[in-house]
Amino acid sequence: MRKKENTKLRVGVFSGNGASPVCVVETVEALKTDTGIHPHEVSATDIMNGVLKNLDVLVFPGGSASQEYNNMGLRAAEKVKAFGRQKNHGLVGICAGGYLFSTTPGYPSLQIVPAPDIRDHYDRGRALIGFKINQEGAKIFPELSRLNIAYYQYYDGPLYQIPKQNPVTVLATITTDIVCNPLDPKGVSPGKPAFFTMPYGEGKVIVSVGHPEATPGMRWIVPRMARFVANRPLIPYIKKIVKPEQYTHEVLYTQKIVAYEKSNFWKLFSENDETVIQALKNLGSIYSRPSFRWAVGLLRSTSPKVRMTAAGYLLETEYTYALSDVETAFKIEKEPQVKEILKKVYLGLKRMVS
Repeated sequence: MRKKENTKLRVGVFSGNGASPVCVVETVEALKTDTGIHPHEVSATDIMNGVLKNLDVLVFPGGSASQEYNNMGLRAAEKVKAFGRQKNHGLVGICAGGYLFSTTPGYPSLQIVPAPDIRDHYDRGRALIGFKINQEGAKIFPELSRLNIAYYQYYDGPLYQIPKQNPVTVLATITTDIVCNPLDPKGVSPGKPAFFTMPYGEGKVIVSVGHPEATPGMRWIVPRMARFVANRPLIPYIKKIVKPEQYTHEVLYTQKIVAYEKSNFWKLFSENDETVIQALKNLGSIYSRPSFRWAVGLLRSTSPKVRMTAAGYLLETEYTYALSDVETAFKIEKEPQVKEILKKVYLGLKRMVS
């Protein structure tokens, strides 16, 4: 179980231009699942004003790495690198954060990791991809060691080519051949790093190619990464949020699946309750990431049945960002059965972040 610590780990999440607002929110929410962590958003201006002196870890979330780098500017970028080199400090890169740390010819970046990402056909789309943890990775993520393959969300993440005689330690490798578009070459992604780490001065860097913060049952990986780079105890987390076994297969967001996702989004506007409910189930069956956010509005449906279904979906997908929406829905709800469900969902989500 999680335990509270006297000194909380201070983790900043970069929220400047280039950082996807959705990724920032989901990263902060994932960090909240660890009561020993105090997360907050950090802008480039905050960095210039000295906020790094009050942090232990800085996370760069998904979005556009080149835009994140541009928004920091060279002076803030140097401050970030100096911060990351300090003892018991660390940098965490998620998707775009990985691109930002890379040393790729012709690509503007912090050039921290002495390895390039493969730029040819890098725009590979979305997927729920498989990865296999190795012995080094099992030391950080022992919860995944019992699985032959684990899964998490992927969205155009970097595919690294790690040179020999490199300080990088690969923690897990991709098992999925990520080919979502007809023109993408096959065989590029399998065997490439899904997670890796390396020393950086006296500090540490860790990178996730995919999006654990956007994967229910895997969000605990984000605070675990923060603890690892800061040399903090790697505490276990509650079973309600550690559920890697719920995924059994990959899902590639091909043109067909994207069209299916979009068609089910439009069905959420139907006046027929069963159509709406079935559409939400369909979205869940393909692990649709945006469907978490789409379900929030359904809490305000005129249909009690739809409101109950939406609430249950938010609990199932661990969408803790919707806590205030669920709380308000509970306060104004008149139907006793719906009110009871909303209370259960609110308490369930609340336990995940407190």
